[in-house]
Amino acid sequence: MIGMTRLAGAAALALLAAGCAGKPTPYQPISSSSRVAGGYSETRLAADHFRVTFAGNSFTSRERVEASLLYRAAELTLQERYDWFVIADREVEHQVERDLRPDPLYRPWFYENYSYWRPYWRYYGPRSGWRTWDPYFGDPFWADRIDTRTVERFEVSAEIRMGRGAMPQGNGKAFDARDVIARIGPQIRSGE
Repeated sequence: MIGMTRLAGAAALALLAAGCAGKPTPYQPISSSSRVAGGYSETRLAADHFRVTFAGNSFTSRERVEASLLYRAAELTLQERYDWFVIADREVEHQVERDLRPDPLYRPWFYENYSYWRPYWRYYGPRSGWRTWDPYFGDPFWADRIDTRTVERFEVSAEIRMGRGAMPQGNGKAFDARDVIARIGPQIRSGE
């Protein structure tokens, strides 16, 4: 009976995880009501200078965050009636959260009657020699399985300077706004 309960619990968790599977941050303006979902924002620094930012959620890769920023910079350049932009300064913020939880499915056969009891262990490792494990000092060892979850989020910002006419030659940080829109626009708009 306990085996069936575990199996049913595992199936329920798998369905819940599949149903809650998130999606990458869509290309959208960031708003105070959807700050968690992420998106783009910009701040005018001068007539032809902006700071552009794109924040992704935990399902958005660094590559997608950077491409969305580049796309927004190109879109903003055309919106302001310029032809090209140069990235003067760029920053990437990478946030990592690690969450360690005891495995909810770990239940030894004696758990229902003696869930509070855990043995004191002494064990030998070829590299470390004799070691001890005491359940009351929080050392997880192998008697408790730990469920580890890592959540990454990326936010990228760039200061851009816009220009009209011929694009500066030999500058690897200069981009033709129309070319950026044409090349990466379909992937950004479709959410791929």
